[in-house]
Amino acid sequence: MARREAYKPGPATGANVEKSGGDSGSWKLTFVRELRHPPELVWEALTDPEQLAQWAPFDANRNMAAVGPVTLSTANVPQPQVSETAVTRAEAPWLLEYSWGGGELRWQLEPHANGTRLTLWHSIDRRFVSWGAAGWHICLDVMDHLLSGDPIGRIVGPDALRFGGWQQLNADYAAHFDVEG
Repeated sequence: MARREAYKPGPATGANVEKSGGDSGSWKLTFVRELRHPPELVWEALTDPEQLAQWAPFDANRNMAAVGPVTLSTANVPQPQVSETAVTRAEAPWLLEYSWGGGELRWQLEPHANGTRLTLWHSIDRRFVSWGAAGWHICLDVMDHLLSGDPIGRIVGPDALRFGGWQQLNADYAAHFDVEG
């Protein structure tokens, strides 16, 4: 995709971490992004398997807009990690909670200006917090392009690691969080 090659992520902003458990264990990554799309449209992108397959780092075996079991599989990796998990809260179009890969995720959508303020909380192993921030940064950019009718294609897994923008974001977030990248 020509648009994908032209894509350059913006600066490493909008993410912070809450350090829980000292230097070990899980930290809480908080990511805030203001999108120019209404909450209902963003909700669909967060829950519809066909849309998730265009931007998210995992595939879902069902629509995630309802509480209950769901299977999430990491995308674009040689051996997908399959997580049998559950959506624990689904309050359309405002709040979505589930676990993935050992971490809890909470998505909150709020009307903001002419769009949505999206807040993601992700409990993540502190050793991978800059990786996670860089990955979510790119995923949310890709989702924004998708919702704008200008899809650039999913950039996750090994594709993200080879993507120069991810490398820079990872380094910038590592410096911002004062961790090793």
